[in-house]
Amino acid sequence: MTIIKKNSDFCHTAKFINFNTLVLKNLSLLNTNIHISEHSEDAQKLKAIFETAIDGIITIDTNGIVESFNKAAVKLFGFKANEIVGQNISLLMPEPDRSNHDTYIQRYQNTRKAHIIGIGREVIGMKKDGTRFPMRLAVSEVKLKERTIYTGIIHDLSDVKEAENKFKQLNEELELIVNERTDKLSEAVNKLLETNQKLESEIHEREKVEEALRQSELELRIALQKEIELNELKSRFVSMASHEFRTPLSTILSSASIIGRYTKSENQDQREKHIKRVKSAVNNLTGILNDFLSLSKLEEGKIEYKPSEFEIIEFCIETVEDIQGLLKSGQYVKFEGALPKTMVYLDQRVLKNVLFNLLSNASKYSGEGAKIICRHNIVNNHLHIQIIDEGIGIPKADQQYLFGRFFRASNSINIQGTGLGLNIVKQYVELMDGTVNYESEENKGSTFSITIPLKTT
Repeated sequence: MTIIKKNSDFCHTAKFINFNTLVLKNLSLLNTNIHISEHSEDAQKLKAIFETAIDGIITIDTNGIVESFNKAAVKLFGFKANEIVGQNISLLMPEPDRSNHDTYIQRYQNTRKAHIIGIGREVIGMKKDGTRFPMRLAVSEVKLKERTIYTGIIHDLSDVKEAENKFKQLNEELELIVNERTDKLSEAVNKLLETNQKLESEIHEREKVEEALRQSELELRIALQKEIELNELKSRFVSMASHEFRTPLSTILSSASIIGRYTKSENQDQREKHIKRVKSAVNNLTGILNDFLSLSKLEEGKIEYKPSEFEIIEFCIETVEDIQGLLKSGQYVKFEGALPKTMVYLDQRVLKNVLFNLLSNASKYSGEGAKIICRHNIVNNHLHIQIIDEGIGIPKADQQYLFGRFFRASNSINIQGTGLGLNIVKQYVELMDGTVNYESEENKGSTFSITIPLKTT
């Protein structure tokens, strides 16, 4: 697991230095006799700022001798002001900086090449009791009338570093837990493969197979839920897998249930039909697992594309039939396609996953009793498929992010989903050298259009 830290330190440091430089140039007036009376209102204001600042403020001369030490610095280092004023600033540093500090100052005065002055960076400070702590130090050079002083503001980073370490430790612990859950998911996959073998060789034990599949689905749901609770980033990936599992599992369960009703010999044709659907769904599920347990594999274009020749109308009708188990009460899919029998050369698994995603989304985001249209046609040697719904639609402000990973429209927050479906559809369609477009209006529905060039064998 990789934790990405926001790259805001540089900007923060720059703002920190610029602000502190401005403040310190003004505060430096406290050490001069330039036009400001010790008891003037301006002098009192500057002194108040110096003493009440939440960060430590220290001024030193060109020899590194401390000239002023505010209350925040007293609290931070544990020295009283009269204990440190007049002493070398290296007293507040651990080795080797303590021994080398005067050399640092001399080098800057000779070369004018800044290593920290005007730049700022994280360093280690040392308290009176010897305790070391991380801090952010911003140093400014202030040229007075007859001499030069260096002023620095110190911000304690102890809490920040402690929080970073705790976050890193928590991240490592979560990584271990996620690996354990991944192993359990692999075990569930193996169970599904065993179920496939049983369906091929032990049809007479269909009732046991049905129960095994239900148990496997339950285990998958439990495992996925635990993933969500443990690690949001990892759980999104597993939730995506769950999104792809539901259709084949529903097909398996519904066909297995129907098979149990066909007990007479004259029902063999019906039994064979549903056995074929179960085998197809299990094989489809196995393919999905192999393809999508690594989303990076898909994004890198490493998904194996295996086209074959098949009849498109029969394929679309079969796909529409397979989606029936996912529809809400009263919903129905209207198939529109007047083509004669036409053979196409595409990857059936990839195309079926595209249609499953779009049809299931149309059902999910439409109300009960809604009509969903699946329309297809072939024009200029291109296959055109449209999925049209009358659902909640997509807000205009959200549409530019529609195909992004994990994106959920603002009006779909309360509807279950991972936000990966359309991202997968887009990548699948592009795998077939096709394009996907959409038209949508909030509260009026959406139309998703797929165009795929047809190739010969």
